[in-house]
Amino acid sequence: MLSILSFLIVLSVLVLVHELGHFLLARRCGVRVEKFSFGFGPKLFSFRRGETEYLISAIPLGGYVKMAGEDPSEGRGEPWEYLSKTVAERLSIIFAGPAFNYILAFLIFSFIFMVGSPVPTAEVGSILKGYPAEISGIVAGDRVTAVDGVGVKFWEDMTVLIHKRTEGVIRLTIERKGKSFEREIKPIVRKMKDIFGNETTIALVGIAPSQSSVKVKYPFFKSIEMGFKKLMQLTAVTYRALYAIIIGKLSFKESMTGPIGIFIITGAAARYGIIYILHLMALLSASLAIFNLLPLPVLDGGHIIFLALEKLRGRPLSVKTQEMITNAGVAFLVAVMLFVFYADIVKFGLADRLTGFFKR
Repeated sequence: MLSILSFLIVLSVLVLVHELGHFLLARRCGVRVEKFSFGFGPKLFSFRRGETEYLISAIPLGGYVKMAGEDPSEGRGEPWEYLSKTVAERLSIIFAGPAFNYILAFLIFSFIFMVGSPVPTAEVGSILKGYPAEISGIVAGDRVTAVDGVGVKFWEDMTVLIHKRTEGVIRLTIERKGKSFEREIKPIVRKMKDIFGNETTIALVGIAPSQSSVKVKYPFFKSIEMGFKKLMQLTAVTYRALYAIIIGKLSFKESMTGPIGIFIITGAAARYGIIYILHLMALLSASLAIFNLLPLPVLDGGHIIFLALEKLRGRPLSVKTQEMITNAGVAFLVAVMLFVFYADIVKFGLADRLTGFFKR
């Protein structure tokens, strides 16, 4: 129940924020909004306020805003219709959905930095057998305070310094039971693939983190700065990963996660606490914005491409051409979603459970 509730809350917030972006910009541009729906499929509940019907529909895996005159066959050329607006106005309406998700991610990241989140310390939790750390006498419970004279407090800072030291020895300053001492360690150097599928060389000493963590928070303006930096880093990583998938360096199957995977990850995050849920929500919100801006028909990015072509040509593509491209886009996305569903089932070990369920 915790997983289901967390999944629905996270998904609801992301969808509502996205559609709210389209809705508010449509209203601002003078476009009449006929329907604002959370979910797809049959209507479960609705109410009308002004000229807009607000709905909750049966399938809570998305949502939509229906604007007057959005479909060329229904348009009458009225000034409040979507297609009566300029290309720039329609572009702002389409772009607002991803933009609102992007802004939500930025606000959540900034909030997390401001209220604080647990960060793993540089305390050693376990030692890998046969690795240099064990040979040099490091034991679980030791705390690394410096790497080659550079002070460290957190596990991530420590590992970055260790991984870079691919030549010579690493000088670790260790604190054990209130006493400080140093160890010189000759690391194992390994060639591995990074998250983008590129081969890289890193140094390893064979230590794993403990459960020790400290809550780290920052002042208001520093949190805003760090929230922005976090979002920029995430954006850069996402686009680099997408490029790596396109050129075949990264496995599409291993890199993508669909609703099943999001459901499982959300449930796990919920068990750790609200900060983990918020962090996941920010990641998903930014990812949703980036994904929606991909130049694929049906997605917001596809609509933006249509508008760009209309601006360049001085007239829109024919309705028939747009329908053909959109139908091809729908077929492609359905195929992708089916593949992602299958990949999630395999990745999270659900195949045996589903087989047993259908045999009953």
